[in-house]
Amino acid sequence: MGGSSVSFRTSIFGLVLFAASSLGAQEPADSTPVVPAPLFLSHEVLEITIEGPLYRVFREREEEAQSFEAVLRHHAPDSADQRFDIELRTRGSFRLQRDNCEFPPVRVNFQRPQVEGTVFAGQNKIKLVTHCQDDRDEYEQYMLQEYLIYRAYGLLTDVSFRVRLARITYVDTDGRRDPITRYAFFLESKKAMAARNGWEVLEVPQVLIEQMQQEPLVLLEVFQFMVANTDYDPFSPEPGDNCCHNSVPIGSYLDFVVLPVAYDFDWAGLISAPYARPRSRLRIESVRDRLFRGVCRPREELETVFRLFFEKREEIYELTRSLPGLDSARVQDTIQYLDEFYEIISDPERVEEEMTSNCRERL
Repeated sequence: MGGSSVSFRTSIFGLVLFAASSLGAQEPADSTPVVPAPLFLSHEVLEITIEGPLYRVFREREEEAQSFEAVLRHHAPDSADQRFDIELRTRGSFRLQRDNCEFPPVRVNFQRPQVEGTVFAGQNKIKLVTHCQDDRDEYEQYMLQEYLIYRAYGLLTDVSFRVRLARITYVDTDGRRDPITRYAFFLESKKAMAARNGWEVLEVPQVLIEQMQQEPLVLLEVFQFMVANTDYDPFSPEPGDNCCHNSVPIGSYLDFVVLPVAYDFDWAGLISAPYARPRSRLRIESVRDRLFRGVCRPREELETVFRLFFEKREEIYELTRSLPGLDSARVQDTIQYLDEFYEIISDPERVEEEMTSNCRERL
């Protein structure tokens, strides 16, 4: 898709989408099922070794970082090891900064012909979310809790990013870093997530509330309240970015459909990473303080979504209890924190006090 084509489509999108927003929820324009990639068909933990010049890879902290050749070995339990030639490069924004993460997130670039017929079939450039700090075990726990949040979101809706947990041994072929084994997770690409749901990623500067399909929007807003994440905006970008902040608009240019999909949860209060701070304008002291940032709407629309959260409550709790690598104290704290959310949405007075009274007016 050329730049001029995108510009034209986004301009037309902004002009006519509002006029079509009175239509009801739309079905995907292309309802042909897209088979999920093999990588995301299972939640079994992958056993992997990555060998490469990690010292040089991690020195690259610019937005357009250099890529380096490396090798990924998949230690499958029921077959011989599989070897893949890959390229590694650092990625991200906050976690890319050296002061924040000595072990930054990376992007793994596979060679498509090599991965055919394997668990990585169909993958090319894929994000790997890592543990951030080598010498502080709690950072691996934070990463596991972010993985848990993605999985919980996926229990509530297919319009979400799929993830796959891996236990990875990192070997620096330059000999400048000691080998280390930590959990990490692969994150489905935006394009693959949208296509799996029959839509496409929308390249638009911003989205009006009225342009959104309301049910997925309400679900996103309540979910962010559940995990106490205020670091998102499904309508507007951060300065200098594309729409939207930690939310991907997917849908159809032709059918004027927009659905928001949340991602990047490391600032959530459920995790409570030491670097996470609420913005001063939000008037909360800690990310652990839940703040509803949803749109003002009839109570009935919230109640409909609440029922889904209650239906999935035990599945979310069981997912928490069974998550590999998550220590028992953090399991207990996570469930207790989720209990507090369910206490709120069970009580109409608390819903009014802590959610609807804090809603934001439609734009």
